[in-house]
Amino acid sequence: MIHLSVAIGRFVEALFFAILRVAGAVTGAVLLVALAGFILFMTARWLIARGRKARR
Repeated sequence: MIHLSVAIGRFVEALFFAILRVAGAVTGAVLLVALAGFILFMTARWLIARGRKARR
C-alpha cells in the first residue's frame, strides 16, 4: 500500500509542476505580447506627433 501512495504522490507532484510550467509559459507569452503592443503604441504615438510638428 505504501508503494501506491508514493506513486500517487509522484504523479500529483509531476502534474503540479507540469501545470506550473504551462502557466509560466503562458504568462511569459502574455508579457511578451503586452511589451510588443506597448512598443508599437509608443512608436505610433511618436510618429503621429512628429507628423503634426512637420505640418506646422
